[in-house]
Amino acid sequence: MRTVQLDEALFRTDLPNGLVVVTERLPGVRSAAAGIWVRTASGHETPAKMGVSHLLEHMVFKGTERRSAREIALALEVRGGSLDAYTSRDHTSYQAHVLDADLPLAIDVLTDLVRRPLLRDSDLALERNVVLEELNGVKDTPDDLVFELFGETIWPGHPYGYSILGTAETVGALQTTDLRAVHEAGYYPGNAVIAVAGNVTHEQVLGLLEQEGWFEGTAREARPTVVPVPAVRGVHRVEHDDLQQVHVVMGTDTVGSADPRRWGLALLTTALGGGMSSRLFQRVREELGLCYAISAWHTHYRATGVFGVYVGTQPSTADEAVAAIETELTRIASEGLPADEFADAKSQLQGQVMLALESTSSRMHRLAAHVLQEEPYRPLDEVLGLIAGVTREESAALAAEFLTPTRMSSVRLGPRH
Repeated sequence: MRTVQLDEALFRTDLPNGLVVVTERLPGVRSAAAGIWVRTASGHETPAKMGVSHLLEHMVFKGTERRSAREIALALEVRGGSLDAYTSRDHTSYQAHVLDADLPLAIDVLTDLVRRPLLRDSDLALERNVVLEELNGVKDTPDDLVFELFGETIWPGHPYGYSILGTAETVGALQTTDLRAVHEAGYYPGNAVIAVAGNVTHEQVLGLLEQEGWFEGTAREARPTVVPVPAVRGVHRVEHDDLQQVHVVMGTDTVGSADPRRWGLALLTTALGGGMSSRLFQRVREELGLCYAISAWHTHYRATGVFGVYVGTQPSTADEAVAAIETELTRIASEGLPADEFADAKSQLQGQVMLALESTSSRMHRLAAHVLQEEPYRPLDEVLGLIAGVTREESAALAAEFLTPTRMSSVRLGPRH
């Protein structure tokens, strides 16, 4: 077992069985946030099993060797705490936020969910219906559905383009044997990262994990990362639905989570669509009055990333709104950001990074992220320095490579003309 100190109150332990534990002590709070990440998610699925990782995430809450579904729900909530989970492209996460005194209970409950789920046939039909309702909710929410369609469009046939929820057909066909196979293949210490932040000590967390059996077992390699595939570029898809608005997503593949260029892309995203002061908001909404909602976004996966712009607008103004967005993208791709916008984007992004660390949950996520992305840990000042270190020339080069409208694919969802 090897423990290293990464920062003043931040420690990392790598266990012989492959488990990684990271903690940060925050003595000024009375809470703790704890999370377990397993490197198994939708990016590891086949088309026929699409949605199995997400269904497994649901099913572990239906009962474990120690607790019924009701006991799981009550365990932390009756003490003021919370329990949550999510499935992404690269990993599945289970998290708890509790009073510091309840950390042992939180670790116990989280371990129960991750290591000891029952996965009974009798629970599957009910939970399958819950996921099908979740799928129906996406279909009824066009500003969610358009993003699903966009991923499917730029990564056809690749797991990054699959719906994390799956489809009605794939979810309907999944059996408990499928869930158990995913659990066995991915839910083991060597494929897990555990992060805890709050009024805790590293020794305390290690002791609790040892009691729960996390130190046991021999080394077993973590799941391999998803094999990247180039995105489809320059494709424009139109889907019709009986809606009052047209929802448009346009975007392209970029760089993965470990690529240092992501800081420059984050600055471009902030300047373009990072709030009310952003260029797209000011131009398309405030000056032209063509929409209510508009934003730019940038997501990093292990194998790749994606930059995009979303706008919701009236059918009669959709073409004009898209043209206005493309004009701004073309301008920045050819000219780069003006000095004042570039400086403002840096200040805004640095402020967001600092404000995000005001909560124990945010700090817990930050701890896990550097391990999951296989990056060295960087103190806050170093992160702020990386943002500050991006030059206008570097930003302009990234804009020229990634922001040209001709590179981008788009999905338009709305009523027929």
